Amino acid sequence: MKLGLTTVALAAFLSSSMNLGSVAMAQQQQPSVPDAPAPQARPPLSGVEGSITPGLGAGDTPTTGTSSSTSPSQQQSAPSSQAPSSQGKDEFQTTPPEMPAAGEGVASTTRFVLNVNFVEVPVTVKDSKGKLVAGLTFRDFKVYENDQREPLRLFTVDPFPLSIAFVIDQSLTSDVMAKVNNSLGAIQGALTPYDEVAVFSYSNGSQERTGFTGAQSSRLPAVLALTKETGSEMLVPVNSGPLAGCSVHVNGNCADPNLQPGRSAGSGSGVMTIPKEIHTLNDAILAAAKELSTRPKGRRRIIYVVSDGKENGSKATYKEVLRYLETNKIAVYGTAVGDSARWGEGYISRFHLPFTMYDNILSKYTLATGGTLDSERGSNGIEKSYAKIAEEARTQYTLGYLSHQPFIDGKFRKIDVRVDRPGLEVIAKTGYYPSAQDSR
Repeated sequence: MKLGLTTVALAAFLSSSMNLGSVAMAQQQQPSVPDAPAPQARPPLSGVEGSITPGLGAGDTPTTGTSSSTSPSQQQSAPSSQAPSSQGKDEFQTTPPEMPAAGEGVASTTRFVLNVNFVEVPVTVKDSKGKLVAGLTFRDFKVYENDQREPLRLFTVDPFPLSIAFVIDQSLTSDVMAKVNNSLGAIQGALTPYDEVAVFSYSNGSQERTGFTGAQSSRLPAVLALTKETGSEMLVPVNSGPLAGCSVHVNGNCADPNLQPGRSAGSGSGVMTIPKEIHTLNDAILAAAKELSTRPKGRRRIIYVVSDGKENGSKATYKEVLRYLETNKIAVYGTAVGDSARWGEGYISRFHLPFTMYDNILSKYTLATGGTLDSERGSNGIEKSYAKIAEEARTQYTLGYLSHQPFIDGKFRKIDVRVDRPGLEVIAKTGYYPSAQDSR
């Protein structure tokens, strides 16, 4: 028994020693795992000293009671925080104008404290294809009054409600008048409920069809329906011979005493004097302008004329009417129809021959007051011109500045608006007359 126990103990001792040896050999054969690398700071940028401050770039840190160790040359090399466009290009205006929030542009143009010489200039910008250009800022515009640049005090792109006085020419020929009559129903579709409309017509004298009413009211289409006319007939004038108005003669004399020599329609030579055509365009625009001058501030005052632009027989002259428009901030837009809308002839008719009728005076009104003139010959084109010009009048850039001229001196002040981008057309009024109404 003692020998057996000794044998068992010896076997157990040998097995345990073998196990310990195998474990030690395994530990010696297993490779050691290296430690993770310690974080190291990045090397400094070449040519940069000091810390980097967000918004200011590399340079000195803001001093908070401690002195800076950088040289003056390093302080001058820090970039400016101003906009890039104002660093070397245009340093005339260092402070931006008042730019109201969306929807507050109308209130800004009607709030005057002591700025009685404030001038408001609506501007339309188009590209080479005639499309409206959006996205311009106040830095893109330059405004000159009497050849002196003025800093902008107001800049907004908010749409303004429109006060439109429609002036319809009823002295057109029957075929052109029929196209205008068919297009009148599209006027209301180009306007919003915030707009207001007055309707005038003219042939031999102007006539007010209705005062200002809501653009979407039921009264406007009823008034436009009553404004439709048949127009005049284009006949070849005959002032002599058997068809010269007096076809019945008795004893060699005309049977109608009104056509006898010495009467209003007769002459000693037996030749009738053909009466001149009457187109009182100046009187109609002046009547519409007087109605527009009563509209409150904060609205676009617009006269929209549908005519061939002919003028003859008005009591008011062109200069008188234009001065009234420029004094009361009224712009004239129009759609040329008839002969003035024909290609080539519309341009030639702008030149006036002495002692003759003005063939197209409407273009002169639009160029001087900052409006636009569209030429259309068909009913469909006339309908599209209503929406097109209403959109241009509504989506304009509104610029404001304080004039350096005396408050009221009664002299004309020339305005020149420029845009610092090539290939763009700038449409704005060419000038204005100061008015005492601006101080109210």
